[in-house]
Amino acid sequence: MENINKIIESERYLNNARELLKKAGRENGYYKDVKYVRTACGTAYLASLLAADAFLAKYGKKVSDKKGRRHADNYRELLTKMNKKVLNSFNSTYYVLHLSGYYDGVLDGKIIQRGFEALQELIDAAKN
Repeated sequence: MENINKIIESERYLNNARELLKKAGRENGYYKDVKYVRTACGTAYLASLLAADAFLAKYGKKVSDKKGRRHADNYRELLTKMNKKVLNSFNSTYYVLHLSGYYDGVLDGKIIQRGFEALQELIDAAKN
């Protein structure tokens, strides 16, 4: 049941992130308002963590949070041993959404869209 809730939450975060991106506006393939892009990418990255947690839980795995925050490397360590495709989707969400979108404020629509596609792949893997 908890696993299903994580998937539902992940999808809710994804939908919220998409709505935020709409507020950013687009022109010539680039978003216009970095504030909304950063907020959307941060929200979408949180959705990827929930989806990754749900995927790992299907196999009885969990990222340890004994030392404080869970780190992307902890997810990578587990996913490397389990499923390369899911690992690639997770890495894309980390690098595109978290680092490029959220921290760097990249406004290129194609790049941001690829991060959202990777997130959808991660959610789908958690569902199936």
